[in-house]
Amino acid sequence: MEQFVQTTWATAVRDRLQGTWIYTVFDKLRNLKRKLMRRSEGEAILLQRHIRIHGRPLDVKAPKTFTEKLFCRMVDLNRKPNPHFTRVSDKYEARGYVASKVGEQHLVKLFWHGEDPRAIPFDSLPAEYVIKTNHGSAQVIIVKGAPDRADIANKLSLWLKKNFYWSAREAQYYDIKPKIIIEEYLRNQDGSGPLDYRFWCFNGVPEVIQVDNHAHDINPFFDVHWNLLDLYYREGAARPLIPKPIDFEQMLAVVAQLSAGFDFVRVDLYNIDGRICFGEFTLTPTSGALILRPTGWDVKLGEKWRSGVAG
Repeated sequence: MEQFVQTTWATAVRDRLQGTWIYTVFDKLRNLKRKLMRRSEGEAILLQRHIRIHGRPLDVKAPKTFTEKLFCRMVDLNRKPNPHFTRVSDKYEARGYVASKVGEQHLVKLFWHGEDPRAIPFDSLPAEYVIKTNHGSAQVIIVKGAPDRADIANKLSLWLKKNFYWSAREAQYYDIKPKIIIEEYLRNQDGSGPLDYRFWCFNGVPEVIQVDNHAHDINPFFDVHWNLLDLYYREGAARPLIPKPIDFEQMLAVVAQLSAGFDFVRVDLYNIDGRICFGEFTLTPTSGALILRPTGWDVKLGEKWRSGVAG
């Protein structure tokens, strides 16, 4: 109760001072401290999160399971930035990387990009499109028909001001310069939205494929021969036997090229009636907050993740 009262009092004081020079100075000092302490505080937060999720300290010296190695990657990136990881995590910069590796034919059509929401050329855009930012996750606006321009601009302005690193201490996002991206809205010929095929790749080799949908209420995994696996991590989600996508062998070839040089990376693709489109690179799935079931998969995928490969 005492802690609650102190927090409420502090919030009330902060609200009363907002807009004054005192608040401005305090806010600058707070942000400066936050940046100076970023690495040490970030590492402490990541180590505590591992204990909270898995019930044991992280073995940073000899990690064995997939989730241990995932957290070790997050800790390592928090200690020392990796410019290549930053590039491929930037949804705009990644387009150039993908084009250089597998060709522009695998990119979703880009209508516009920029840094000012007020500069979006709404009048020249098609009836349907997707607006998103390049520097984070789940920052997506789907537009069908007349857009609410003011609401879109306000939402984007808030997103652009935030550094996604602070959400879960994923350091690959820290140095990304925020931008707006407007891309085509993907749909199949029957009008349905595309499935998201998420290839978990180790040392350039796709090992398992997770299939997701827009609602995120399914969680099936398949091997490279399209056999349904017992692997999952979303409790209660359906794991249907989804048909193998068209030109699946070509999808495997694309992700093998895109994942080359990474000890682990998840490469997401869409398949629109045989048209294979790149989605994104994911270096730290679910920000590390996943428990693989059955638990043997954590060990099995951990064995696939061999360190010492450039990435």
